[in-house]
Amino acid sequence: MNRNRLFTQRHPTVLFVDMNSFFASCEQQDNYWLRGRPVGVCVYTGRNGCVIAPSIEAKLRGVKTGMRLDQAIVLCPELVPIETHPGRYREYHVKIIDVLRTFSDDVVPKSIDEAVVDLTNYQLVYKDMSQTAVAIKQAIRQKVGDWLRCSIGIAPNVFLAKLASNVQKPDGLTIITPDTIDSVLQTLTLTDLPGIGHRMAARLEAGGVRTPLELRYATPDHLRAVCKSIIGWHWHIRLNFGGEVDLDTSPDNKSMSAMRTISQEQRSTPERLDELLQSLCLTLERRMVQKGVFCQDMSFSCRYHNGKTYNYEARFNEPKQDGPELYGIIKERLEKFQLAHRCEPVLNEHLRSMCVAVFRFIPAEVVPLSLFENDDRKGKFRQTLYDLKAKFGTDKLVRATELRDNPVYKDVIGFGNIKDL
Repeated sequence: MNRNRLFTQRHPTVLFVDMNSFFASCEQQDNYWLRGRPVGVCVYTGRNGCVIAPSIEAKLRGVKTGMRLDQAIVLCPELVPIETHPGRYREYHVKIIDVLRTFSDDVVPKSIDEAVVDLTNYQLVYKDMSQTAVAIKQAIRQKVGDWLRCSIGIAPNVFLAKLASNVQKPDGLTIITPDTIDSVLQTLTLTDLPGIGHRMAARLEAGGVRTPLELRYATPDHLRAVCKSIIGWHWHIRLNFGGEVDLDTSPDNKSMSAMRTISQEQRSTPERLDELLQSLCLTLERRMVQKGVFCQDMSFSCRYHNGKTYNYEARFNEPKQDGPELYGIIKERLEKFQLAHRCEPVLNEHLRSMCVAVFRFIPAEVVPLSLFENDDRKGKFRQTLYDLKAKFGTDKLVRATELRDNPVYKDVIGFGNIKDL
């Protein structure tokens, strides 16, 4: 469903709920000993591990997301490294969304730790949006976890509400209205605005738009010309209360991707890299089975520590869903590339990350059957396999190709990965 709307909306009726240091707070919620201590959640806790989520206490000591673990410990010797528990964070996410839906039916999860509560149609119910935000904070602490904190931004649209949620952390509450927006924007830079990275900022600056205030007061035609797309018009709408352009709530996936940054231990042998590639393909298989779709296109990409990249795209004559089949297609392509160019293997010790993506989906029920293979039986097998995994646990029933003494691939969850929930 698309809840976007193009009409003047000046009343602050949209709440953006941003859970503070979510992964680390979930760990502290479940482990009383961790409360008040600087915690760094990592996928791996080895020397070269990466802190993917520092706690509030760790942030105050200078630890940042993406910092290497050995560097973080030098900066904060009392840091407690904790391996990530994705299942725990998913459970808390679902509980928080359930609480938010007691306030409004119009709740849109934006990521694992963020959600929009649209109260535009509830103005007769909630007379004071600030009091409602305080009530939401209290409900989360009482019904989900007493150690969980959130910052809430209130504004006439999602973009400004998200911007407001970033103004005061942790446990903040900020309102942006037509009367206060200029005072908020004049304290920020372009890259402080959600959705504007360094490249977009450089493009705007080249077009004479150097600050958020200048962005707000630029004409829509000028912004559209500078951005070379409809995005410029969207910026004008967001900053001038012209409606809502960020509430497309369609659950459909336009693409699915599985990506991993590779540790030194993982790239130590070709076998480990090969195992990781196979696991990425099986992850996409699981997601496609759960969504009931087949893909018609696939891409594979690698990044290396020297900045170089490798990219490969394939379009299938027959739609695919089988993970081992995707893996076989990629492996065949990599071997042909190596033979044709007489170069070192694509999967080598210099690899920094790899990503497999699938897109152009069609529903499983309209996939044409092959005259020579019993695809229907394979499809039922995959569906049964993941139904059993969901019921009894992911490790209770596995393919022979998934059996490992020391699996290289761990279950992790990205902050934006919520469509499976």
